[in-house]
Amino acid sequence: MSNPHQEPLVSVLHEEENSPDILPKPTGFLPIETNWFDRVFISVVIWIALSLFWFRFIEPMGPSIWISNAISAALAFIIVKKG
Repeated sequence: MSNPHQEPLVSVLHEEENSPDILPKPTGFLPIETNWFDRVFISVVIWIALSLFWFRFIEPMGPSIWISNAISAALAFIIVKKG
């Protein structure tokens, strides 16, 4: 039978010494780790919140909701691409 307290193989030691350093993933401006679906979800939530804010406070003064939609689309593009 083999001795359980044997030294590890030399090849295993060699692989551990030459293993590449793990580089951190590049992060965007969002403070959490996200994938593309998370960023799309965040964009939709922002679009809904901005639309509700626009309906309540801005639209009674005259500007159309389409301006809010354009702002939301631009924010969504930025969040999905760089977030």
